[in-house]
Amino acid sequence: MTSPRGSRPGTARPSMADVARLAGVSSQTVSRVSNGQANVDEATRARVLDAMQTLGYRPNGAARALKSGRFHTIGVIMTTLQTLGNIRTLDAVATEAVHADNAVLLMPIPDPTLRSVSGAYQRLSAQAVDGAVIILEARFLDRAEFALPPGIPVVVIDSGAGPGYTVVDTDQALGARQATAHLLSLGHRRVWHVAGPETSFSAAHRSESWEGTLRAAGIEPPPLLRGDWTAESGYRHGLALGRRDDVTAIFAANDEMALGAMRALHELGRAVPGDVSIVGFDDMDGAASFWPPLTTVRQDFATVGRLSIRKLLDRVADPASPPDTTVVPTDLVIRASTAPPRP
Repeated sequence: MTSPRGSRPGTARPSMADVARLAGVSSQTVSRVSNGQANVDEATRARVLDAMQTLGYRPNGAARALKSGRFHTIGVIMTTLQTLGNIRTLDAVATEAVHADNAVLLMPIPDPTLRSVSGAYQRLSAQAVDGAVIILEARFLDRAEFALPPGIPVVVIDSGAGPGYTVVDTDQALGARQATAHLLSLGHRRVWHVAGPETSFSAAHRSESWEGTLRAAGIEPPPLLRGDWTAESGYRHGLALGRRDDVTAIFAANDEMALGAMRALHELGRAVPGDVSIVGFDDMDGAASFWPPLTTVRQDFATVGRLSIRKLLDRVADPASPPDTTVVPTDLVIRASTAPPRP
């Protein structure tokens, strides 16, 4: 028989009936508290929770899953934990999952190949998860077409997955167009671009849109400069651009590279925005505290996370629902790092 003060090693695991007996309530009330249902008064809920803690009782998640058909756990596959965008996206996904009463099982993969993503997906499919969100910031190193084996429902964040998957992404092309068009509207006749790495989908979308916006304005794009998302790479390119008198405008593919470029220009004695205007991308925490405060493109990570979880749970409820793609608009935040070029 289970002791009312909990179980010792080797003794029986405390049951729902034990909790009910100690709290002086019915097993149905314990079940309602375990499942987070609202139809229990607060005094009774507190008494049941205290009894659970005293006994060391843990609800049987597997039994609940068999009854409801749901584990209330979402898997997340990420190709990198190193970028600000991915970290903020993961935070938004996890926050929305918790609001929807789901736990999150994170599975990062070190090398962005189709094989590694498929392997992580298969491992998740064997776990007690209802579905998976794949934050696919990086292009596959093996250049393979994105395809997953049959398994749990999935939503992909980043628009490189193709039409066969439910996709949620920031409108990367819109953001780059907003940044480039803003600099052109100020009177700059050439906009240089410090792009993200070749392995990044978002970097590719931003650079393609930058180029397209310039060509649509009748401007031949200058050579693209390749960075790696770090302030160091922005600083290196900022030194090269800052030594050229014909450079008046720079669009960096993220705020950290913009910060590095601004530092280089300051060291070279080039005024921002008096000599060179700079636009970033992300609106990272602290962008408004750069000197000068950074004009940048704001991504709505909270909406991306919320939509990805909602769409995944819709697919869990109805696996036959057709896939779709949702792009979340960006906003241009104009601050003091941009101005018309000097006459």
